Amino acid sequence: MTIWAIGDVQGCMASLERLLERIAFDAARDRLWLVGDLVNRGPRSLDVLRWARAQGDAVTCVLGNHDLHLLGRVAGAAEPKRRDTLAPVLAAPDREPLIDWLRTRPLCHVEGDRLMVHAGLHPRWSATLARALAAELEAELAGPDWKRWLRQLAGRTPPWRDDLTGPARVRAILGFLVRVRTIDRDGVADPSFDGPPAEARAGFRPWFEAEAPAWATHTVVFGHWAALGLSVGPHHLGLDSGCVWGNRLTAIDLDTRAVVQVDAVERRA
Repeated sequence: MTIWAIGDVQGCMASLERLLERIAFDAARDRLWLVGDLVNRGPRSLDVLRWARAQGDAVTCVLGNHDLHLLGRVAGAAEPKRRDTLAPVLAAPDREPLIDWLRTRPLCHVEGDRLMVHAGLHPRWSATLARALAAELEAELAGPDWKRWLRQLAGRTPPWRDDLTGPARVRAILGFLVRVRTIDRDGVADPSFDGPPAEARAGFRPWFEAEAPAWATHTVVFGHWAALGLSVGPHHLGLDSGCVWGNRLTAIDLDTRAVVQVDAVERRA
């Protein structure tokens, strides 16, 4: 059995199919980790959702910011964006079971000494704490009032503090799990930055370069940061290589760290 992790797919089903062929993925034998952002900006989000759901326990997927945006669209909590390509999902006859499947995916997955999130972690969060914080939000998303809950979350993302409560706490947790790229020495994120690390604001660095972070007992598998590209370190595996932007889709064998990439099939978003 091989456990593969794959970067942000974002509706690029043809690229995903090509990559799965390259790694000879067999759902009866192998397992696949998907770092989130299954949907949006690419042309075949509906096909990606249908495929991932059909794989059952062979696929483990965490939620990304674009997945949450889709849930927000369904809940009436998010407005359409110019580059959205979600209309086929929203109009699909099987929309309800697909959305129910998506909203019950985790925000953080921990297995042995590996942890998967879409974007990153606060330096003070251990793997145990990160999983517990994610579980707070997962319970709401999986519950009967998930649409109302999402509609309450609009607003500024505050810096993380242990004593935060209510919507501010949720926004702060999501700010790391699905959005963070760079942080300052106090663990405060720069929410507007999406460029390469060399262009980060003075005093900010990639979240995974924090000094002695509590999560460093684990290897963190993540995506989200296309401008970072493939990034492999002792305690992190960054897998978003910008497929939806016309670059590459990346898979990595979590045991051997062997990397397999395919050029994007889809036109640049």
